Amino acid sequence: MQYRAVTTSVEGFVQQIACCYLRHGYWFYVKGRVPDGKQPETVDRKLIDKYGINVSESTRARRKKAGRSNLQYIRHESTFVILATKGQHRFFDEESNLIRDIRRVPIRYAGYSISYKPGGRKKDGSNDDRWHAHVEIDRDQFLDLRAWFSERALRDSPDKIAKAFNALPIASYAPVRRQMLLMLRDVNRARKVAGRKQLPMEILPLRRRVVRPFSVAGETTPEL
Repeated sequence: MQYRAVTTSVEGFVQQIACCYLRHGYWFYVKGRVPDGKQPETVDRKLIDKYGINVSESTRARRKKAGRSNLQYIRHESTFVILATKGQHRFFDEESNLIRDIRRVPIRYAGYSISYKPGGRKKDGSNDDRWHAHVEIDRDQFLDLRAWFSERALRDSPDKIAKAFNALPIASYAPVRRQMLLMLRDVNRARKVAGRKQLPMEILPLRRRVVRPFSVAGETTPEL
């Protein structure tokens, strides 16, 4: 049985973790890099075999029922992540110094920050007590982008600013959309003070592409 572990894009790597693994309880993780000079495929096989990751869904179900942990392994280029559910497993002993809980420490990769947290407020103002995957632009990159867009607010044409937003290499998850709206608000605030035309929300890329994580690079399914 072939275990698919190698993603063909950053988007696929993030999507598989956020939309597939986290909602099934894979909250404990170790993030690592393939050492220089090592073949990534060799590292993949070693870790998958070591922790018994390549198993059927029925085996995963039996492990869960018995109070044992299940694991997943995913890699993009030289970065890999091993994720585990709660339960008993040698992984927790052998990687104890490196394991993080994604509910407390986000996975940061390629400008993204991936975490798992309560939903916050619903549209009607009530609290959403359910936990959700939370994907946003990493804080340092977001602050840099916010400063950059504020600086370009008066220097660039509306078309050029719109193209800059659409060129951002970040998928438009809900938290990312909120961050883009904040950046647009900064741009419009500066333009308003200068008596310039306000830019509409429609210039933002607010729809997220759904990719096939393990397929040919660039292949996508329809937008959400």
